[in-house]
Amino acid sequence: MGAGARATAAALLLVAAALAGVAAGGDIVHQDDDAPKIPGCSNDFMLVKVQTWVKNRETDEFVGVGARFGPIIESKEKHANRTGLLIADPFDCCTPLKEKVAGEVLLVQRGDCKFTTKAKVAEDAGASAIIILNNRHELYKMVCDQNETDLDINIPAVLLPKDAGTILQGLLSLGKVSVQLYSPDRPLVDTAEVFLWLMAVGTILGASYWSAWSAREALIEQEKLLKDGHESSVNIEAEGSTGMVDITMTSAMLFIVVASLFLVMLYKLMSHWFVELLVVIFCIGGVEGLQTCLVALLSRWFKPAARSFVKVPFFGAVSYLTLAVCPFCIVSAVLWAVYRRMPYAWIGQDVLGIALIVTVIQIVRIPNLKVGSVLLGCSFLYDIFWVFISKMLFHESVMIVVARGDNTDEDGVPMLLKIPRMFDPWGGYSIIGFGDILLPGLLVAFALRYDWAARKTLQSGYFLWSMVAYGSGLLITYVALNLMDGHGQPALLYIVPFTLGTFISLGKKRGELRNLWMKGQPPRVCTHSHPPPKDSADSAAHVISS
Repeated sequence: MGAGARATAAALLLVAAALAGVAAGGDIVHQDDDAPKIPGCSNDFMLVKVQTWVKNRETDEFVGVGARFGPIIESKEKHANRTGLLIADPFDCCTPLKEKVAGEVLLVQRGDCKFTTKAKVAEDAGASAIIILNNRHELYKMVCDQNETDLDINIPAVLLPKDAGTILQGLLSLGKVSVQLYSPDRPLVDTAEVFLWLMAVGTILGASYWSAWSAREALIEQEKLLKDGHESSVNIEAEGSTGMVDITMTSAMLFIVVASLFLVMLYKLMSHWFVELLVVIFCIGGVEGLQTCLVALLSRWFKPAARSFVKVPFFGAVSYLTLAVCPFCIVSAVLWAVYRRMPYAWIGQDVLGIALIVTVIQIVRIPNLKVGSVLLGCSFLYDIFWVFISKMLFHESVMIVVARGDNTDEDGVPMLLKIPRMFDPWGGYSIIGFGDILLPGLLVAFALRYDWAARKTLQSGYFLWSMVAYGSGLLITYVALNLMDGHGQPALLYIVPFTLGTFISLGKKRGELRNLWMKGQPPRVCTHSHPPPKDSADSAAHVISS
């Protein structure tokens, strides 16, 4: 791999860290402590589906939010009533209606009086529910004033965004309109999260074995050269000879600072054109990652093509196998970019993303546990800050806003793995940021390289327990995600203590922590030097770190 691949890997790692910590589902129930709760006004804010029919023909479905007051909206679609929809007269529903209604749902306009006033006027007129049209395109929480006492409201109230209101008024001009209001519960176990967990664990597993295999081949090559007496020209970890990049202490600390600046830039510049730029960057990285993975896989069967090279302008020596694979990778990335808004586009995004992550874990390496601890420790604090603490400075979670792609017409930025919630009545996607896989994956790959170099068994090594710790940490993340009703969670908050804590605890228990912390390689006696005299064997033993 050349300098281009290493640069791409470093750039991807930066973008991945900027989106570490996103594991999210949609928010259905909102427990807002800022909005006052008083008797008669203590509901949680729940999203509500509003299905419409025009002349008994099913048409559009809208999503609104329920009020703090009134009865709880039915959760089962089959139990929800289909009721006629009428426009209130007066439209603001702040004063008694000109005519009584017979159990219909009233469509009213926001403004001129309190939400509770509108609901009481509609109830007094005989309405079974009230739909309030917001004067903005976003949803708004309907609350009560702290000093309100007359809150005996017995009809549900739902707020719809402005664009939904425009469509509803258009439907009413076509004929009789009926609506059905219900707020379905999410399934207890989200199958999308199960598959996302398997994808994350499988990606780290495959990337770690590839990284360890590459290190073993480099070690074998080094030992051959040492036997031939070329010790001065060989270093298994040398970047120039192996194409690998070792993270240093300085780069581990600066990395998070630069990633924070990059995240803020994404937050401030988030727009349609900026997302398009991210798509281009993702496609370039995806082509590089997919090409690297395919060439490594196919070179086992097409060795002559993999070992034959041709000079290409700007790229230098390129193997014939790379030239054969490259068009397929480019076409795959372009097809995803063009059709990324289609329902099945998540498959292409995940394939390109996994290839990218695997490639980076194979190229970028943690040299010892000390650097790994600094990198993951900084990422742990970074994750918590930009998911939770950033709300105090920006009035919203910067990490979640960037991951969702707010202020754009895109369904989130592309630097995520995503799977549709196929059995969820609310639909949407379960997502996880690249950094939640890549950053812990670097430590797990280091564990397997160490185990192979020390000739440890699976149970006596560190890799198996690091994988179990990562899987457990990610599992706890999804448990917390469901307990928090779908609010985005900083995954590294759970993953880092599990993974890093397990590694350090095992190292200390086995008496290998100092070597893991400083060297990151098991001590090996140099076999190519001449044996020293017996009386000075202990002092003359030459220990090297490969």
